[in-house]
Amino acid sequence: MSFSSLFLALSGLLGFTLAQGPDAYAPSTNVPCPDVTTNPLIRVFNASAQTLNPQEIVYFTTRKSSVIPGQWSNWLGDGAGIGYNLQTFANAFPNVSIAISGGGYRAAQYGAGVLSALDARNSTAQAVGTGGLLQVTSYLSGLSGGSWLTGSLYLNDFPSSRDLVLGNGNDLGGWLLDLFLIAPNGFNIFDSKNRNFFGNLATSAESKANRSLDVSITDIWSRAISYHFLNGTTRDNFYDEGLAHGAGQLWSHIPFSSSFLQQSIPFPIIQTVSRGPNTTVNSSATLQDIQYEVTPLEWGSWDPTLSAMMNLSFAGTQLVNGQPANSTACVTGFDQAGFVMGTSSSLFDSIGSNVAASASGLGTNVANLIQSFVQDFLTPIHMDSEDLSRWPNPFQNLSGRAFSETNSAYLSLDDGGSAGENVPLGPLFVRARSMDFVVAVDGSMDTNESWPDGVSLINSAQRQSTVTSQTHQPFPPIPASTDDFISTGVNRRPTLFGCDPTQNPPEWPLVLYLPNSPPTDGSDPVTNTNTFTLSYSLEHTVEFLNQAFNSTVNGFVPNTNNPDPNWGKCLQCAAIDRARFKTNPVTARSSFCQTCFTQYCYNPSNPPSQSELPNRSFNLVVPGGAMATTASTTLIVVVASAVALCNLWRVLPLVCLLCWR
Repeated sequence: MSFSSLFLALSGLLGFTLAQGPDAYAPSTNVPCPDVTTNPLIRVFNASAQTLNPQEIVYFTTRKSSVIPGQWSNWLGDGAGIGYNLQTFANAFPNVSIAISGGGYRAAQYGAGVLSALDARNSTAQAVGTGGLLQVTSYLSGLSGGSWLTGSLYLNDFPSSRDLVLGNGNDLGGWLLDLFLIAPNGFNIFDSKNRNFFGNLATSAESKANRSLDVSITDIWSRAISYHFLNGTTRDNFYDEGLAHGAGQLWSHIPFSSSFLQQSIPFPIIQTVSRGPNTTVNSSATLQDIQYEVTPLEWGSWDPTLSAMMNLSFAGTQLVNGQPANSTACVTGFDQAGFVMGTSSSLFDSIGSNVAASASGLGTNVANLIQSFVQDFLTPIHMDSEDLSRWPNPFQNLSGRAFSETNSAYLSLDDGGSAGENVPLGPLFVRARSMDFVVAVDGSMDTNESWPDGVSLINSAQRQSTVTSQTHQPFPPIPASTDDFISTGVNRRPTLFGCDPTQNPPEWPLVLYLPNSPPTDGSDPVTNTNTFTLSYSLEHTVEFLNQAFNSTVNGFVPNTNNPDPNWGKCLQCAAIDRARFKTNPVTARSSFCQTCFTQYCYNPSNPPSQSELPNRSFNLVVPGGAMATTASTTLIVVVASAVALCNLWRVLPLVCLLCWR
């Protein structure tokens, strides 16, 4: 029995009466379908002959021709400041994109701080020269925590990230990160405010289940996320059970926002991944599993074994050979914005491994007891894919495809970074998108002190050389291992990869790596928090944003703790560099920019050293004197979150059946 069927059966059996609340979360079913012979819902293409969605092409080309040239001029002036004549590149501006990694609230806040430093609307960023990159960007991708930031930006009409996070005293109330994501009024599930919160979430999930669509823990997770990242929720109405709190806001409605209509913002993409069948409780997706993307227009995969996209407005419709079961078998409204974000951050398959890692420091007997409990608790949910996001499969029986889930009625989609690619670079390396400059914003938690170690880029390079070599641009040269990322220090400072291609057009895009890293000046870090830290004080959030902003605008000067006064212009050099290859003859790199590239480029033949980055502090210091996250506090948060998620249903027998069936 599915999670949704079990939930409905128990609700009726036990006489539970859920308060009437917003049912806008429920998709519409039995909707008349378009004539798929003239207006197909599936767009199929060959791996060797990719095509973009026609509407994406219109958006991209219109923005590139009518909006972006003026933004380059606003940012670089006439180009003389970095040794060029900007008019030389008038018809050759590079295609730029930004990827925001996963990592829960940490990644969302880090991404917000970085984007603030790249935004011309921030006067400080504009003054130092970094502010302006965002305005010339064509694509913005996000996954997991990065998808929360991305969704929040687009569903709030793309305000400045600082106003988005902290509020603006007017139409934006901020993210309210001090209210715990799972149980905002504390872990007492009988508290009246929590019950109102849980009731709203459960009612929304029930409304979807009533339409005979599978629901899972991800639906509850999605609704909790919506309270913080979508519009309509304030501190004053947070516990109002009757409000929508983001329900009914659709990803496919992004094109109707004023910023999108004016082509003034990048095109958004969310990354997720399928998880193969027959996995154990601690397993996750692999690099061979299908990687999916969700845009405001469609969802699907560029992977060679699928190479198909589905009209997003009709997501939730099962198709076989591109055909619905009948003329009124279509579904609309499935693409709830919170559900898209929740799908990309459906991280419940990692709870077991996180608990195991956290419990290891508590003594053998205690660790074994806790791990056994979590194993028993999660295994039945995991094996039935009820810890994943359930999407009706529109790609069944596509002719001539080697799609492994071609016979599956539902696709089980996992956290976008669960296969090891925590920075969503895959969608930006698609050959059809022709990216020239890609910014990888990495807020991952890889080292013992919760800093990135480059493993995401290593995995992306591996996948693009094996699984998607037909469909994606190759990755530029990077350090071969995480040990090399650390020993060279490129996980602690901005680094350019692929500075000197060997052919024209260049075989790979230029990549700027912006890892979450210890402050240049040696001060205590506040940004290397745990992924399962699900609340932040306002003081911590403000300091987090400030530190991420400063790290992005400072650059570095080797063997010092000083910021680089030229970093803003060096960033401009990097962003415009691929334009040189589009001129005939190729424009020589300016001497100023070459100096920048010598300082910031990774040279495999002469790699840098972490010794050039002295006096860094690595251990988290939480503002206000709160205790830093340790193994034991991580464990408490993870287990409490899992328990709270089950109690969201307010049906305790359901928990028992899920755990013991």
